[in-house]
Amino acid sequence: MADRPQALPARIRDHVRARAEQLWAVSLALHDDPELAFQEHHAADLLSGALDEAGFAVTRPVAEMPTAFVARAGSGQGPRVALLLEYDALPGLGHACGHNLIAAAGLGAGLALHDALPRIEGTLMVVGTPAEESGGGKVAAVRAGLFDGVDAALMFHPGVHDWAWAPLTASARVRIGFHGRAAHPTGNPTEGIDALAALIELFNTLSVLDRRRPAGSHVQGIVTQGGTATNIVPDYAEGLFGLRGATTAELRRGVEQLDECARGIARATGTTVEVVDAGTGYQHFRDNAVLSERFAGHLARTGITLTEPAPGVYLGSSDIGDVSTRVPALHPFVAIMDSTGSDHTTEFAVAAASPRARTVMLAAAEALACTAADVLHDGTLRDGAWELWRQKADAGL
Repeated sequence: MADRPQALPARIRDHVRARAEQLWAVSLALHDDPELAFQEHHAADLLSGALDEAGFAVTRPVAEMPTAFVARAGSGQGPRVALLLEYDALPGLGHACGHNLIAAAGLGAGLALHDALPRIEGTLMVVGTPAEESGGGKVAAVRAGLFDGVDAALMFHPGVHDWAWAPLTASARVRIGFHGRAAHPTGNPTEGIDALAALIELFNTLSVLDRRRPAGSHVQGIVTQGGTATNIVPDYAEGLFGLRGATTAELRRGVEQLDECARGIARATGTTVEVVDAGTGYQHFRDNAVLSERFAGHLARTGITLTEPAPGVYLGSSDIGDVSTRVPALHPFVAIMDSTGSDHTTEFAVAAASPRARTVMLAAAEALACTAADVLHDGTLRDGAWELWRQKADAGL
């Protein structure tokens, strides 16, 4: 493989700048037309169309998801790097997580690197991943083998901090239903078995256990069915529980504890219980410092300095966690508003179309493209990233 051209970062910067208006127009088009999980047809058309027009070989649909796609460029031999695009929005809030910026930055990185390297030795992939907010498009992509043979998966996320990596937890949802026996609460109360009382006891037990949970772990539940009338002892009650853990192993222990509590309460109350997985969970994000430090160095040239996350802070969950358990992965946060704000708010949705967001999107596109070029050209970087990935996998971190 040819040596990495010394002038490549400068060429990438020039190509990002040349496409700045196009990329910002894409970001605003997505922002103005927010689409929910697995319904992102306009977004997928716009993004995959731009890649097809630039000469990428586009495959769509992929992984049995109509709004997912993979665009490829390069020789098809040697190292592979994947740039990840997210583009689903939030119900009622639009792009209050800034996925319009993730999509535009990933698109810009792919186009700029393709422009800067007319001949790519290796494979540059731009992967459209729907339904991060609900449904886990990346989980399906991992299961379909889209990341098999990939050396690094790269993306950025807008936020309220400038952090080199994301402390993202593992997550799961569990549905628990208690079956009792209906009765009249005064006419024949001894005949009844109160399913709602059993569910309430589960909430009480979990509240007691909360103080013993490790940092980054918690359980939050809601009652989804609690009876039909006040003069009937409920014969069925159901709750939906969301769980998080700082690591996938911690999450697994939390799910097991929830199951044990529910079954113990069923025995104590004379009910029967069903414990069911209620949807796709996400694994925790496994940061790769080899990649995040390289990205931070490239981003610093744009005037943005990244730091380590604040100790003890956890920022929810994402399906990038599942990708990071398969290949070395990058997921930094770059601020588009001050740390007093938060994503998943109307204010963040406004910020995702602001001048500051434009600056961040273009800076991230440049740094992502430069990092992707390093993965393709620097065997030492790839080896180091994989060695760190194996160490963390072996340690369960």
